[in-house]
Amino acid sequence: MNRVGREELKEKIALLVSKYGNDRASILPVLEDISREYGEIDLYAMQTLAFLVDIHPSEVFGVATFYNFLKSGKKHGKYVIRLCRTISCHMKEKDRIAKQLNNELEIEFGEITSDGLFSLEYCNCLGMCDQGPAMLINDILISKVKPSDIPLIIQSCRRGVLGKEYKTPLVSKVVKKGPLLEENFIPGSVLRETIKRDKDSILEDIEKSNLRGRGGAGFPTGFKWRLAKEEKKDKKFIVCNADEGEPGTFKDRYILHKNFQRVLEGMSIAAYVIGASKGFIYLRGEYTYIRETLEKEIEKRRRAGLLGNETEKGLNFDIEIRMGAGAYICGEETALIESLEGKRGEPRNKPPYPVDTGFMNYPTLVNNVETFLNVNLICEKGVESFGQYGTDSSKGTKFFSISGDCKNEGIYELPFGVTIDKVVALAEGKDIKAVQIGGAAGECVQKNDFSKRIAFEAASTGGSIILFNENRDMLDIAENFMEFFVEESCGQCTPCREGTYRILEGIRLLKKGKCSVTYLNKLLELCETVELASKCGLGQLSTVAFRSIVENFKEEILGRLPEEV
Repeated sequence: MNRVGREELKEKIALLVSKYGNDRASILPVLEDISREYGEIDLYAMQTLAFLVDIHPSEVFGVATFYNFLKSGKKHGKYVIRLCRTISCHMKEKDRIAKQLNNELEIEFGEITSDGLFSLEYCNCLGMCDQGPAMLINDILISKVKPSDIPLIIQSCRRGVLGKEYKTPLVSKVVKKGPLLEENFIPGSVLRETIKRDKDSILEDIEKSNLRGRGGAGFPTGFKWRLAKEEKKDKKFIVCNADEGEPGTFKDRYILHKNFQRVLEGMSIAAYVIGASKGFIYLRGEYTYIRETLEKEIEKRRRAGLLGNETEKGLNFDIEIRMGAGAYICGEETALIESLEGKRGEPRNKPPYPVDTGFMNYPTLVNNVETFLNVNLICEKGVESFGQYGTDSSKGTKFFSISGDCKNEGIYELPFGVTIDKVVALAEGKDIKAVQIGGAAGECVQKNDFSKRIAFEAASTGGSIILFNENRDMLDIAENFMEFFVEESCGQCTPCREGTYRILEGIRLLKKGKCSVTYLNKLLELCETVELASKCGLGQLSTVAFRSIVENFKEEILGRLPEEV
């Protein structure tokens, strides 16, 4: 870069730091803007940013090289084409899309065209599992892509009209509605009535409801709120975890499209109860295309006096959207907080927990998008209404993202306790031999166990349900899941970083018919080590799918004959 270019870049970074703040928390949004505008983040940009926020350049380098969507280290094309490679798109023949991209652009994945216009990359789940194959070109998401679409898409890029010719994909189809999906909601109606009540009485209702976190872990929401409320600090924060990265999951995307005001209302109620004045929505980088819409909805609430310094009496609370940058691990709450602070998204040691030592070491309440939606419903309709659905240990209804080998892919709102065979019937799946409950981190259930119920105390899920028919190769599915974890491991702890890689090697030996039962048993022992010794919940769950596939489909995966070339 010449001197004039460097001076221009330096001025640009200074403006961005002024916009986002001259502290470490501004690093990620500044890097995202540089990456988007210049197509790369070079060492000079990292050094300049480090100087302006007063940290060592190596720390900026660590952040810039951690996130998949930050273009550090090499030049990218003007149009970065990212093709989803995770399981639902894989089942919809994403390999044919990849081949056609190779043919049209005459480059392989990981390369850039000679004219500098295009670069090709694989990415993990784009949250369009019901509308695959999907790909992201810069911030424009294109779903249901066919091989014949590829030359047309490339021509649209060359003519500079991609954003005009390819609009935001359709919102997911709702197949089964429940109480959470009622859309006759007036913003502020629940909040205004709720904050007239005593904070303790609201908290008691959340506790009595037995609402559990809807992101997958199922931690009691009321207990988490009480811990945060009892902290005596001058600052507290609310964080909505919208980093929906689990393969097969797209329910939060739908909620953000259609029920965002209810989510904001739930966040505001939480802020009132625990005494927080600032909230963040951590939105995954793959959902950048909906950010503008969400910002407009937030601004509507500010104008209506429902957010900001002039919020309803008794509440001073505002919300800011912060973007992720392509890191599955940031769905883990402490990794998310690290990312908010401008660091690598690596999970923290526990204790301490976010409710006492969270964002900037202040008490921080982190809940999932769907959890805040449920808070709004409980405050609106009462504990008894909420409790009429579900089981004793899993109260309420649950959003399910259903995809795979079925006629009715889409969003389902069903009560906890519904059986797997009921879900298969509703989705009109035919000849289904396995159902993946909980995405890549979940359990693969065989047909003989379809009477099992979906609930926290039985088959637990954050929302992802994927159906596999008799024609699916279970080893192919296991390989896709393990490739995902190898790619998305943050690398911080050895069991996850090395264990997932070794298990992937074993799966590939199985596919070649070169794996003995003795070696397979060693792999299962390694699964136990990964589950017991990994630092965070995501690492601990990384081998569950493989282990359950081996247990349920051993005869299918052993003794493979080599494929003919």
